[in-house]
Amino acid sequence: MIDSAADWIAGFPGLGALDDEARALLARVARPALLPPGAVAFRAGDPCRSYIFVVSGTVRVREVSESGREIVLYRVVAGETCVLTTACLMAREDYAAEGVAEGEVRAVLVPADCFRELLDRSAAFRDFVFATFARRLNDLVLLVDEVVFGQIDVRLAQCLLDRADGEGVVRLTHHEIAVELGTAREVVSRQLKAFERRGWARLERGRIEIRARDRLATLARQSG
Repeated sequence: MIDSAADWIAGFPGLGALDDEARALLARVARPALLPPGAVAFRAGDPCRSYIFVVSGTVRVREVSESGREIVLYRVVAGETCVLTTACLMAREDYAAEGVAEGEVRAVLVPADCFRELLDRSAAFRDFVFATFARRLNDLVLLVDEVVFGQIDVRLAQCLLDRADGEGVVRLTHHEIAVELGTAREVVSRQLKAFERRGWARLERGRIEIRARDRLATLARQSG
């Protein structure tokens, strides 16, 4: 687990400029949290009570529609914070999406009142919060652009390249890929079959073997 404030603060370079008073406050109120694989960090409609620092592991933030369709908004990895949590704390609103642990996640939670106190008192903390918020907001704008305007074959090619392991194997179901891309499973399955007919990929249950990385990379570059 996390032994001291210095242990986890060092993992967030943007916090390096904190003064001694701000560091002491964080050390006093921050509490460690351990999420097992698949655990829900927060749900849509939950009140937001803490600012989350992810120390290790990954939290997948997703939105689920009333019809059950899902889209992955972003992932929070080690050394990052959650932009949705930031927005909810600043607006004093409930969560509008869900966060799920992908594998074991170690995190540090800072109570909402302390978060707001640090925003008010510490310029270094404000800079850290707003800088991370701005970066993630830009990512979300790009996601919206891809979902609304992007071609599914181009986005699927990039997804396969991004999620392939060292052996060129993507260990995701068609449904999981559809969630990543914010589309229907049937759309993903149809496009994957097209890739297979071209000899670019081989489809098996729960896995996709990339056979022509160069062809997929050429297609993915069309997103630019």
